[in-house]
Amino acid sequence: MVDVVEVAPWIGGLIAVAGLAIAVSGRRDLLRRWCLWAVAVPIVLALFWWGEPGLALLAVVVVVVAALELGAMLDVPRPDRLVPAAALVAVVLTAWLAPEHVVQVAGGGALAVVAVPVLTGDVEHGLRRVLAGLLGLAWLVPLAGLGSLGTTALALFVAVSVADVVAYFAGPLLKGPRLSRLSPGKRWSGTLAGSLAAVAALAAFGALTWPTAVAAAVGGPVGDLFESMVKRGAKVKDSGTMMAGAGGLLDRIDSLLMALAVVLVLG
Repeated sequence: MVDVVEVAPWIGGLIAVAGLAIAVSGRRDLLRRWCLWAVAVPIVLALFWWGEPGLALLAVVVVVVAALELGAMLDVPRPDRLVPAAALVAVVLTAWLAPEHVVQVAGGGALAVVAVPVLTGDVEHGLRRVLAGLLGLAWLVPLAGLGSLGTTALALFVAVSVADVVAYFAGPLLKGPRLSRLSPGKRWSGTLAGSLAAVAALAAFGALTWPTAVAAAVGGPVGDLFESMVKRGAKVKDSGTMMAGAGGLLDRIDSLLMALAVVLVLG
Protein backbone atom coordinates (compact mmCIF):
# COMPACT_ATOMS: atom_id res chain seq x y z
CA MET A 1 0.00 0.00 0.00
CA VAL A 2 1.31 3.42 -0.95
CA ASP A 3 1.96 5.80 1.96
CA VAL A 4 1.32 9.42 0.98
CA VAL A 5 3.83 10.83 3.47
CA GLU A 6 6.57 8.48 2.28
CA VAL A 7 6.04 9.05 -1.44
CA ALA A 8 5.54 12.84 -1.31
CA PRO A 9 9.32 13.60 -1.39
CA TRP A 10 9.77 11.22 -4.34
CA ILE A 11 6.95 12.89 -6.25
CA GLY A 12 8.45 16.27 -5.44
CA GLY A 13 11.77 15.02 -6.76
CA LEU A 14 10.15 13.86 -10.01
CA ILE A 15 8.59 17.30 -10.46
CA ALA A 16 11.96 18.98 -9.82
CA VAL A 17 13.77 16.75 -12.32
CA ALA A 18 11.04 17.37 -14.90
CA GLY A 19 11.38 21.11 -14.28
CA LEU A 20 15.12 21.00 -14.96
CA ALA A 21 14.61 19.01 -18.17
CA ILE A 22 11.95 21.44 -19.36
CA ALA A 23 14.13 24.43 -18.52
CA VAL A 24 16.93 22.94 -20.63
CA SER A 25 14.53 22.29 -23.51
CA GLY A 26 13.38 25.92 -23.53
CA ARG A 27 9.81 24.90 -24.37
CA ARG A 28 7.46 27.55 -23.00
CA ASP A 29 4.37 25.36 -23.48
CA LEU A 30 5.96 22.63 -21.37
CA LEU A 31 7.00 25.21 -18.78
CA ARG A 32 3.35 26.30 -18.39
CA ARG A 33 2.32 22.68 -17.85
CA TRP A 34 5.10 22.20 -15.31
CA CYS A 35 3.99 25.28 -13.34
CA LEU A 36 0.46 23.86 -13.29
CA TRP A 37 1.67 20.50 -11.93
CA ALA A 38 3.93 22.23 -9.38
CA VAL A 39 0.86 23.95 -7.92
CA ALA A 40 -1.71 21.16 -8.35
CA VAL A 41 0.29 18.14 -7.16
CA PRO A 42 0.80 19.34 -3.55
CA ILE A 43 -2.94 20.03 -3.30
CA VAL A 44 -3.77 16.57 -4.65
CA LEU A 45 -1.30 14.97 -2.23
CA ALA A 46 -2.89 16.82 0.70
CA LEU A 47 -6.34 15.55 -0.30
CA PHE A 48 -5.05 11.98 -0.57
CA TRP A 49 -3.43 12.37 2.87
CA TRP A 50 -6.79 13.52 4.28
CA GLY A 51 -8.33 10.20 3.28
CA GLU A 52 -11.86 9.45 2.09
CA PRO A 53 -13.29 12.96 2.75
CA GLY A 54 -10.42 14.51 0.80
CA LEU A 55 -10.82 12.05 -2.06
CA ALA A 56 -14.56 12.70 -2.19
CA LEU A 57 -13.91 16.45 -2.34
CA LEU A 58 -11.30 15.96 -5.06
CA ALA A 59 -13.63 13.75 -7.09
CA VAL A 60 -16.54 16.21 -6.75
CA VAL A 61 -14.46 19.15 -8.00
CA VAL A 62 -13.00 17.18 -10.89
CA VAL A 63 -16.29 15.67 -12.10
CA VAL A 64 -18.04 19.05 -12.05
CA VAL A 65 -15.28 20.85 -13.97
CA ALA A 66 -14.80 17.97 -16.43
CA ALA A 67 -18.55 17.54 -17.06
CA LEU A 68 -18.93 21.26 -17.78
CA GLU A 69 -15.90 21.16 -20.08
CA LEU A 70 -17.32 18.21 -21.98
CA GLY A 71 -20.70 19.88 -22.36
CA ALA A 72 -19.08 23.05 -23.70
CA MET A 73 -16.85 21.03 -26.02
CA LEU A 74 -19.87 19.16 -27.44
CA ASP A 75 -21.88 22.42 -27.59
CA VAL A 76 -24.96 21.20 -25.72
CA PRO A 77 -27.37 23.53 -23.86
CA ARG A 78 -26.66 24.53 -20.27
CA PRO A 79 -29.16 22.07 -18.68
CA ASP A 80 -27.38 19.22 -20.49
CA ARG A 81 -24.15 20.29 -18.83
CA LEU A 82 -25.55 20.78 -15.34
CA VAL A 83 -27.62 17.58 -15.08
CA PRO A 84 -24.71 15.16 -15.77
CA ALA A 85 -22.52 17.19 -13.41
CA ALA A 86 -25.14 16.94 -10.65
CA ALA A 87 -25.65 13.23 -11.33
CA LEU A 88 -21.90 12.60 -11.07
CA VAL A 89 -21.68 14.52 -7.80
CA ALA A 90 -24.50 12.34 -6.45
CA VAL A 91 -22.67 9.17 -7.52
CA VAL A 92 -19.40 10.33 -5.93
CA LEU A 93 -21.08 11.16 -2.62
CA THR A 94 -23.03 7.91 -2.67
CA ALA A 95 -19.86 5.92 -3.31
CA TRP A 96 -18.39 7.57 -0.21
CA LEU A 97 -21.38 7.52 2.15
CA ALA A 98 -23.59 4.65 0.93
CA PRO A 99 -21.69 2.55 -1.63
CA GLU A 100 -24.38 -0.15 -1.70
CA HIS A 101 -26.66 2.32 -3.53
CA VAL A 102 -24.21 3.46 -6.23
CA VAL A 103 -25.90 1.50 -9.04
CA GLN A 104 -29.34 2.95 -8.24
CA VAL A 105 -28.02 6.51 -8.07
CA ALA A 106 -26.05 6.11 -11.31
CA GLY A 107 -29.17 4.72 -13.00
CA GLY A 108 -31.22 7.64 -11.71
CA GLY A 109 -28.63 10.03 -13.11
CA ALA A 110 -28.86 8.37 -16.53
CA LEU A 111 -32.65 8.67 -16.47
CA ALA A 112 -32.35 12.37 -15.58
CA VAL A 113 -29.98 12.91 -18.51
CA VAL A 114 -32.48 11.28 -20.87
CA ALA A 115 -35.43 13.19 -19.39
CA VAL A 116 -34.12 16.69 -20.07
CA PRO A 117 -34.25 16.69 -23.91
CA VAL A 118 -37.35 14.44 -23.89
CA LEU A 119 -39.33 16.83 -21.70
CA THR A 120 -38.28 19.81 -23.82
CA GLY A 121 -39.47 17.98 -26.96
CA ASP A 122 -36.21 18.52 -28.84
CA VAL A 123 -36.83 16.77 -32.16
CA GLU A 124 -33.76 18.08 -33.95
CA HIS A 125 -30.98 17.69 -31.36
CA GLY A 126 -32.51 15.46 -28.68
CA LEU A 127 -30.58 12.31 -29.55
CA ARG A 128 -27.26 14.16 -29.66
CA ARG A 129 -27.98 15.73 -26.27
CA VAL A 130 -28.83 12.38 -24.70
CA LEU A 131 -25.71 10.72 -26.08
CA ALA A 132 -23.52 13.61 -24.92
CA GLY A 133 -24.91 13.36 -21.39
CA LEU A 134 -24.55 9.58 -21.20
CA LEU A 135 -21.01 9.86 -22.54
CA GLY A 136 -20.17 12.25 -19.71
CA LEU A 137 -21.60 9.88 -17.11
CA ALA A 138 -19.80 6.81 -18.44
CA TRP A 139 -16.51 8.61 -19.00
CA LEU A 140 -16.27 10.38 -15.65
CA VAL A 141 -17.97 7.93 -13.27
CA PRO A 142 -14.69 6.03 -12.55
CA LEU A 143 -13.69 9.04 -10.45
CA ALA A 144 -16.29 7.88 -7.93
CA GLY A 145 -13.92 4.98 -7.23
CA LEU A 146 -11.17 7.21 -5.83
CA GLY A 147 -12.31 6.55 -2.27
CA SER A 148 -12.34 2.76 -2.63
CA LEU A 149 -9.00 2.70 -4.45
CA GLY A 150 -7.34 5.08 -2.00
CA THR A 151 -3.61 5.46 -2.50
CA THR A 152 -3.67 2.95 -5.38
CA ALA A 153 -5.30 5.76 -7.35
CA LEU A 154 -2.39 8.02 -6.38
CA ALA A 155 0.07 5.45 -7.71
CA LEU A 156 -1.91 5.28 -10.97
CA PHE A 157 -1.93 9.08 -11.16
CA VAL A 158 1.86 9.13 -10.89
CA ALA A 159 2.32 6.19 -13.28
CA VAL A 160 0.20 7.61 -16.12
CA SER A 161 1.80 11.05 -15.67
CA VAL A 162 5.28 9.51 -15.95
CA ALA A 163 4.13 7.52 -18.99
CA ASP A 164 2.82 10.66 -20.71
CA VAL A 165 6.11 12.52 -20.17
CA VAL A 166 8.28 9.59 -21.30
CA ALA A 167 6.12 8.96 -24.38
CA TYR A 168 6.23 12.67 -25.28
CA PHE A 169 10.04 12.71 -25.39
CA ALA A 170 10.76 9.11 -26.45
CA GLY A 171 8.50 9.06 -29.53
CA PRO A 172 10.39 11.71 -31.54
CA LEU A 173 13.74 10.22 -30.48
CA LEU A 174 12.96 6.57 -31.24
CA LYS A 175 10.67 7.30 -34.21
CA GLY A 176 8.94 4.34 -35.87
CA PRO A 177 5.30 3.80 -36.92
CA ARG A 178 2.57 6.22 -35.93
CA LEU A 179 0.32 5.04 -33.11
CA SER A 180 -3.06 6.07 -34.52
CA ARG A 181 -4.71 8.49 -36.91
CA LEU A 182 -6.54 9.83 -33.86
CA SER A 183 -3.24 11.25 -32.59
CA PRO A 184 -0.74 11.51 -35.47
CA GLY A 185 2.02 12.97 -33.29
CA LYS A 186 2.31 9.83 -31.18
CA ARG A 187 4.36 6.77 -32.11
CA TRP A 188 4.30 3.15 -31.00
CA SER A 189 7.87 3.47 -29.76
CA GLY A 190 7.02 6.35 -27.43
CA THR A 191 3.87 4.63 -26.18
CA LEU A 192 5.72 1.41 -25.39
CA ALA A 193 8.49 3.34 -23.63
CA GLY A 194 5.88 5.22 -21.64
CA SER A 195 4.10 1.99 -20.71
CA LEU A 196 7.35 0.47 -19.43
CA ALA A 197 8.01 3.63 -17.43
CA ALA A 198 4.49 3.44 -15.95
CA VAL A 199 5.05 -0.15 -14.81
CA ALA A 200 8.40 0.83 -13.32
CA ALA A 201 6.75 3.71 -11.45
CA LEU A 202 4.11 1.37 -10.03
CA ALA A 203 6.83 -1.02 -8.88
CA ALA A 204 8.79 1.83 -7.29
CA PHE A 205 5.71 2.90 -5.32
CA GLY A 206 4.87 -0.65 -4.25
CA ALA A 207 1.60 -0.71 -6.18
CA LEU A 208 2.47 -3.10 -9.01
CA THR A 209 -0.18 -5.77 -9.56
CA TRP A 210 -1.42 -7.18 -12.83
CA PRO A 211 -4.60 -5.00 -12.76
CA THR A 212 -2.62 -1.79 -12.09
CA ALA A 213 -0.04 -2.75 -14.73
CA VAL A 214 -2.74 -3.27 -17.37
CA ALA A 215 -4.51 -0.09 -16.26
CA ALA A 216 -1.42 2.11 -16.55
CA ALA A 217 0.30 0.46 -19.54
CA VAL A 218 -2.80 -0.12 -21.69
CA GLY A 219 -5.65 1.88 -20.18
CA GLY A 220 -3.65 5.11 -20.02
CA PRO A 221 -2.73 5.27 -23.74
CA VAL A 222 -6.25 4.18 -24.74
CA GLY A 223 -7.70 6.96 -22.58
CA ASP A 224 -5.53 9.50 -24.33
CA LEU A 225 -6.65 8.25 -27.75
CA PHE A 226 -10.28 8.23 -26.63
CA GLU A 227 -10.17 11.90 -25.73
CA SER A 228 -8.44 12.66 -29.03
CA MET A 229 -11.35 10.93 -30.79
CA VAL A 230 -13.90 12.99 -28.86
CA LYS A 231 -12.08 16.26 -29.58
CA ARG A 232 -11.76 15.44 -33.27
CA GLY A 233 -15.46 14.67 -33.40
CA ALA A 234 -16.16 18.01 -31.72
CA LYS A 235 -13.59 19.76 -33.96
CA VAL A 236 -11.71 21.35 -31.06
CA LYS A 237 -8.00 21.35 -30.17
CA ASP A 238 -8.35 21.38 -26.38
CA SER A 239 -11.11 20.42 -23.98
CA GLY A 240 -10.97 23.85 -22.34
CA THR A 241 -8.82 26.83 -21.43
CA MET A 242 -8.64 26.73 -17.63
CA MET A 243 -5.10 25.30 -17.54
CA ALA A 244 -3.29 28.49 -18.55
CA GLY A 245 -2.35 27.58 -22.11
CA ALA A 246 -2.15 23.84 -21.39
CA GLY A 247 -5.72 22.98 -22.36
CA GLY A 248 -8.52 21.91 -20.08
CA LEU A 249 -8.85 19.56 -17.15
CA LEU A 250 -9.96 16.69 -19.38
CA ASP A 251 -6.73 17.07 -21.35
CA ARG A 252 -4.79 16.42 -18.15
CA ILE A 253 -6.80 13.46 -16.80
CA ASP A 254 -7.79 11.57 -19.97
CA SER A 255 -5.23 8.80 -19.38
CA LEU A 256 -6.08 8.57 -15.67
CA LEU A 257 -9.82 8.19 -16.34
CA MET A 258 -9.37 5.08 -18.46
CA ALA A 259 -6.73 3.69 -16.09
CA LEU A 260 -9.14 4.06 -13.18
CA ALA A 261 -11.90 2.36 -15.19
CA VAL A 262 -9.64 -0.57 -16.07
CA VAL A 263 -8.40 -1.15 -12.52
CA LEU A 264 -11.95 -0.95 -11.14
CA VAL A 265 -13.19 -3.50 -13.69
CA LEU A 266 -10.26 -5.86 -13.07
CA GLY A 267 -10.65 -5.47 -9.34
